[in-house]
Amino acid sequence: MAHTSGEGIALGRARDAAARGAWADAYTGYLEAREAGGLGPAELADFASVAYAAGHLDVAIETWERLHEELSRLGEDVGAAGAAVRVAMHLLFDTALMAPVRGWLHRAERLLDPATPTPVHAWFAAVRAFERLLSGDLDAARDWADQAIETGSHTDPAAAAIGRVARARLVILDGDVPRGLELLDEAGTAVMTGDLDALSTGVVYCELVCALQGLAQYDLAEQWTEAMERWARTNAIGSLHGRCRVHRAEILRLRGQCAHAEQQVLLACDELRPYVRRELGWPLTELGRIRLRRGDLPGAEEALLAAHGLGWDPEPGLSLVRLAGGDADTAAAAIGEALARPLPVPSKELPPTSGLRRAPLLDAQVRIAVARGDLETARAAVRELDEVAVRFESTALAASALRAHGDLLLAEGDAAGASASFAGALRAWSQVGAPYETAECRLRLADAQGALGNLRAETLERSAARTELERIAHGPATDGPAAHGPATEGPATDGPRAETAEPDTFVREGDHWRVVFDGRRTTVRDSKGMHHLARLFAAPGREFHVLDLVAADSDDPAAAVRLSRAGDLGPLLDDRAKQMYRRRLADIEEDIEEARADNDVARQEQAGLEREFLISELARAVGLGGRDRHAGAASERARAAVTQAVRKAIGRLREACPALGDHLDRTISTGTYCAYAPDPRLPSGWST
Repeated sequence: MAHTSGEGIALGRARDAAARGAWADAYTGYLEAREAGGLGPAELADFASVAYAAGHLDVAIETWERLHEELSRLGEDVGAAGAAVRVAMHLLFDTALMAPVRGWLHRAERLLDPATPTPVHAWFAAVRAFERLLSGDLDAARDWADQAIETGSHTDPAAAAIGRVARARLVILDGDVPRGLELLDEAGTAVMTGDLDALSTGVVYCELVCALQGLAQYDLAEQWTEAMERWARTNAIGSLHGRCRVHRAEILRLRGQCAHAEQQVLLACDELRPYVRRELGWPLTELGRIRLRRGDLPGAEEALLAAHGLGWDPEPGLSLVRLAGGDADTAAAAIGEALARPLPVPSKELPPTSGLRRAPLLDAQVRIAVARGDLETARAAVRELDEVAVRFESTALAASALRAHGDLLLAEGDAAGASASFAGALRAWSQVGAPYETAECRLRLADAQGALGNLRAETLERSAARTELERIAHGPATDGPAAHGPATEGPATDGPRAETAEPDTFVREGDHWRVVFDGRRTTVRDSKGMHHLARLFAAPGREFHVLDLVAADSDDPAAAVRLSRAGDLGPLLDDRAKQMYRRRLADIEEDIEEARADNDVARQEQAGLEREFLISELARAVGLGGRDRHAGAASERARAAVTQAVRKAIGRLREACPALGDHLDRTISTGTYCAYAPDPRLPSGWST
């Protein structure tokens, strides 16, 4: 395709920026080239990839859809199918809307000749394998995973790598855990060679960690999370930064560093905001679990209900919140419903129709049933939980089953048997490195010892448990490495600092900022984000409302506050988002019709839930007569602007000084309120 002069210059700049990994600049260049004269098929494919890398998921999907239409019109069936598979892949991994995934895979399948394998065939099989896995059709998922590996081995190593992760997960779900773990390790080791593209590498890492989290193999999950984080610092694109944060938050929660875990998952919520918000259900459910452990029942309930509003399954967290609040009857009804009629939500960590999906629900059901004196229900749940623990050979699942046994035995009056079970669970959770679960078992062991009349043992166990639970609930957001498990990420400021000739400095000098951290000097150009950081550094521990940060950076702070509090944020959904929502609705309606024709009730239910979510999103944004509803809370616009500015500033600082970037990731929290919370054991000496 011939290019005009202006278009050619913009394309050249865009390609140079993409080669450097400067995704924002590359995205701007492609936009300029498109406006100057349009993009040909090859340039559209490059633009779609750059748009995703730069964080514009909606533009990426829209561009792949446009490329599919253009290539279909030109009769280039394989290319059109490849674009359709890319749409399906992004919808699968970034929106969790399965019905549109199926629709786009059908479009691709109609265009592919099975007699002539190509890289598109391999990618089609890889995406179909995960679609079937997350929909609970494990038999079909096995066939597609094998096809992805076979075809990809000859045509596209990235598709084969993703197929291998799918096959490993299926081997685990079949009950062959040692072989499945071996296959996962092989898949992870393969991506560490650096031969795959960034998106494929990130998907393999993320799915590998999801598999290990779902299996409760927490030590392995932590090791691969750390490997993913090392890779992500310089290579992650699109939503992979946010996904990495959720995995880190899960590990921090397990290790008892809940304040830091909450900080990380809130950052993930900021980063995982695609145009379809449903995928936010994942970090929100994790936020609910973290807050429950911190004793923040209102906050936990808020997060879990928000996840449910996005079409995510809030159980067992929501039932445990009800139990902790004293409403055991409501908790029992909810957990019973979750086990009898599970929501068809495509959890990446806990695929449906598996014992691993039921295990946390069963654990919660035992606690709730025992609290209500419903021992028959508790016995049935304990039996099934035992079976799951034996089948999947996990120390953590075995510990959960031992704790459940102890709860039941103590309720039945067998304090000696309960004491032995609780002691076994305590040892297992200590081996895992899970201080919260260990402390819970100590409390139950104290109850059993008290029932046996061993008052001294009861007092010792109860005191140790309460001390640990208090630390977990109220520990600082920059907890150091936990004594109960392997060390987490450790920036230069975590340990004793060497004496430096120059104090930590964050000072504006004209159009740049002079920054010194831990003796390392750098210069960063001026930006709003740097101004916000300077204000936070000047008052460690203080929370600033985003409106105050915006006002402080205005020439007329008082006027800025008045305008922002009265201001109109504009439509809740812009025109592009509304068009994309409606296109996804059309995909879902088509999927529902096909499911009805096939008498596939489970598929109809899953698609129906997705349709309800999208309709509610549109209803939230569009009022009577089709008029846009406008956001009423002025702080939301300020929150988005401040968060974006601060994260960009931290990104620039990380490029200049990785240790400082790590430190700021741990200590800067954003949201409606922003704060800098350094470790109190290492007081900040910032000169601002």
